[in-house]
Amino acid sequence: MKDLRQIVTKAIVAKGKKRTDTKETLCPPNKPTSILGCWVINHTHQAKKVGKYVEVSGKFDINVWYSHNNHSKTSVFTETVSYKDRIRLHYRDEPTSRHEEIIVNVIQHPNCTEAIISKCGDNFIVCVERELVAEVVGETKICVVVHPHTFEEEWPINDESSSHHHGHKKDHCDEKDDSHGHKKGKDSSSY
Repeated sequence: MKDLRQIVTKAIVAKGKKRTDTKETLCPPNKPTSILGCWVINHTHQAKKVGKYVEVSGKFDINVWYSHNNHSKTSVFTETVSYKDRIRLHYRDEPTSRHEEIIVNVIQHPNCTEAIISKCGDNFIVCVERELVAEVVGETKICVVVHPHTFEEEWPINDESSSHHHGHKKDHCDEKDDSHGHKKGKDSSSY
């Protein structure tokens, strides 16, 4: 055990995922004849940790394009819908401190899967799906093995100094030629 050390570091200590399918009932000002389109936009959310859960509070806008007055007119009806999801956390490591950070990733933004007119004929029933993943970042301990001796990987080292090569080349040239291209140590007049 003397070669083991415990290091305190930040890591993801818990995760949770939740998929939700809801049916939202919307009441437009005009009695609808048919639905021409439906889309969900402007999704925002915030999260906080409550015990072993992450509570996500969010909202989004549902827009329904529909015809009314016996298909003679069209309108777009918009309503903001709020929600609160509780995501159960599954811990891998218990955190060593109370300083935790909550991260919520949206796997599937709220999306319309079906939009119909209710049986009474006055309302819209919109099916919305969403999927969220929550992560808790906290301080945790990891164990590392400490080598008992100093360890450094062997690296091949070649001396490639540029001044060394230039100096050697210069000496080599000085022995053979002078500035006029004649060999040193011999009388040029003898040729």
